[in-house]
Amino acid sequence: MKEEQVILVNEKDEPIGLMNKLEAHEKAVLHRAFSVFILNKDNELMLQQRAHQKYHSPLLWTNTCCSHQRDGETNIQAGTRRLFEEMGFKTNLKELFHFIYKAPFDNGLTEHELDHVMIGYYNDEPMINSDEVESWKWMKIEAVKEDMIQNPGLYTVWFKIIFDKFYHYLEEHKL
Repeated sequence: MKEEQVILVNEKDEPIGLMNKLEAHEKAVLHRAFSVFILNKDNELMLQQRAHQKYHSPLLWTNTCCSHQRDGETNIQAGTRRLFEEMGFKTNLKELFHFIYKAPFDNGLTEHELDHVMIGYYNDEPMINSDEVESWKWMKIEAVKEDMIQNPGLYTVWFKIIFDKFYHYLEEHKL
């Protein structure tokens, strides 16, 4: 099986090439990514717990799904594809904002991403892909914020960064 490639970008989100995903994370090269946040009618956030066999951040809690766009895919197409692959459902997504972050892992890999943050709404249970997701839960946004302070080791490095941006975006905008 061919290794997945990521889209290398400059700080203006202009594509400058492709690289194997693992190599991009080993070299900490800036690449395009996305993060999906799914809310329900009670304004709860759907969190996923990463599968135990993941090569980094296994069993840590994170946003509903996140991944990398494929060459030729729009941000919304990528988010819709990966949401279905990981969580087993489709819903309309809307891009809120994007930003650049860099987050090193204990295993020597680094996420250096221009991350497109998207939101969608869904009220049912997901049908999780156990190769990707160990578990899931709904949590009030304020409860997520508090739990991250109390138990930071339960969450992925990138989710702590992205959630903070998402939280402040919600404070500043009425969705």
